[in-house]
Amino acid sequence: MTGQDITTPLVTARALAKRYGTKQALYPTDLTIPQGRVVGVIGANGAGKSTLLNCLLGLLPYDGELTVCGRTPLSQRASMMEDVCFIADVATLPRWARVGELVDWVEGMHPKFDRKAAIERLGRTNVKLNDRVKALSKGMTVQAHLAIALSINARLLVLDEPTLGLDIINRRKFYDAVISEFFDESRTIIITTHQVEEVEAILTHTIFIRDGRVTLDAAMEDIGERFRAVDVADDQAAALAVLKPIYARTVLGKTTAVLDNASADQLAQFGASRRVSLSDLFVALADAGPQGTVR
Repeated sequence: MTGQDITTPLVTARALAKRYGTKQALYPTDLTIPQGRVVGVIGANGAGKSTLLNCLLGLLPYDGELTVCGRTPLSQRASMMEDVCFIADVATLPRWARVGELVDWVEGMHPKFDRKAAIERLGRTNVKLNDRVKALSKGMTVQAHLAIALSINARLLVLDEPTLGLDIINRRKFYDAVISEFFDESRTIIITTHQVEEVEAILTHTIFIRDGRVTLDAAMEDIGERFRAVDVADDQAAALAVLKPIYARTVLGKTTAVLDNASADQLAQFGASRRVSLSDLFVALADAGPQGTVR
C-alpha cells in the first residue's frame, strides 16, 4: 500500500444521521476513523450498528456529511468500493458454486482483486478450486471466504457481525487471519458486533452505540486510563455516591461501581481499583441510560 497518505482519515462523518419515517435510527454523529486502526462498533441487536455501516457503504441515504476513503458514499460509491472490502457473514457463500467460480466472479467484479494471491492463499488450505461450497465444512467455508476477500487490495475492511454461527475455534482463526494478513498502518478494519469478548484483544478503538446514539467513542488506551472499577461495602456507599459513578450494582451486600476519570487519590479510600473490561463497560453504559453517554 505505498503512495498513500497515512495521516488522512479513512472515514470522516459530521452530523451523520438516518431516519426511517418517525423513527430516528441514527442520531447526529461525528466520527473520525484514522488509517491503521481496528475499530469495534459495538451494540445490541437493533442498536443502529448496521444502519451506521450501511451509511458508510453508501447503501442508505443519510443526512449530514460523510467521506469514506476520500469519496462521498452516495455519489461516488463505485469508486469508493474499489478501496473497500465488505464481509457480512464469513460462513455464507453460494452453496451451488465451485470455489474456482467464485474466484472468477470476484476477479471480474473487483478491479483490485489479486487472483494470484487468492490462489496462493487457497493453496495453504484444504479447499480445492473444484470443490463445491455445499461440500465444505463451516471451517473450510471460512477459509475460502477469507482467501478470496483478503486478496482484494482494499484500504478499508468492513465486517458486519462476521462470525455469527461459528464455533469459538473458527471465530479465533478468522480474526487471527484478518489481523495477520490484512491489517497494517495504512489499512483500517471496522467490525460491528455484539460479542464484545471475542474482539476486545484486537481493537485499537471502540465505538459503543445504543438506540441510535453513540455512547462512547474512544481509543482503547484511553478507555483503560479513564474507566476504573471498585468494590465497596455498604458502609462506603455514601462516599462512593459522591464520585458519581456511571454504573453501580449491588449484590450480596457488596457494590461494584464503574467510574469515569476518577483520580487515584479519590479511589484510594476504597482500596484497590481495577481496569474495566470492555464487556463490563458496555453493560455499564447500557444500564446507565442516556445520561451515561460519554465521549
